[in-house]
Amino acid sequence: MTPSIHDIPELAIRQLQDYRNVNPGTCFADPDFSLDVETAYHLQDAVTALRLSDGETVIGYKVGCTGPGTTAQFGMNGPIRGTLFADEVRQNGAAVDPGQFCQLAVEAEMAIKIGPDGTIAAAFPIIELHNFVFRAEKKTLAELIGNNGINAGIVLPDPEWQRSTSFISQAGKLALHVNDVELDCGKLWPKADGPEASLNWLRNHLDGFDRSPEPGQIILAGTNLGLYPVQPGDKVVVVLDGQPEVRCTIGPSSP
Repeated sequence: MTPSIHDIPELAIRQLQDYRNVNPGTCFADPDFSLDVETAYHLQDAVTALRLSDGETVIGYKVGCTGPGTTAQFGMNGPIRGTLFADEVRQNGAAVDPGQFCQLAVEAEMAIKIGPDGTIAAAFPIIELHNFVFRAEKKTLAELIGNNGINAGIVLPDPEWQRSTSFISQAGKLALHVNDVELDCGKLWPKADGPEASLNWLRNHLDGFDRSPEPGQIILAGTNLGLYPVQPGDKVVVVLDGQPEVRCTIGPSSP
């Protein structure tokens, strides 16, 4: 089955139901199911529209599949765009229930905040939470996009960090620690031009959908690091230049 644009509304209902049932993207398990990238974005946006109609709020976007860590893991090159929702934002030190995710995995990443004039007003580290599952026999950008970049939330740093301008242009080292063990580290930004490269790509991409990044929105700018599965009891910390800045604990699964 290769859905057309006319099939998207019905498929979006299924996708959202699967997501809320913590069983995302079941349509991609069908070996005869395929999407092209353009249709996958229409599917992502149709699911977003359903979530907005249910009272959810978009707070920004992610630019994913950009750095060497994820491109090696996924076997494909982006960038791709995902959509961030307010209900899936957690604060520093949060206890994360793995039962709310499908194969929970974490990623250390830098985010930016859009200022009133549309430029970068702040840059700060976050933990990105994922449903780390691909259904199709071969991973594709279309499945990644159709499942919203497999994003399932973020953990923010303390409020003062969310206003920081220090690392907009300053170099640094980002690392992911789980249970006091460094699993991965790398430069802050996946592109040589820094966060502007990700923001410029996103602007150009969203322009094709008659949208643009809005003041106050959070943009995940991509990362050089990979995704790492986590288990109940794990302690996750994002470290920037040797300092622990964002943390969460993986609690027991809910009944």
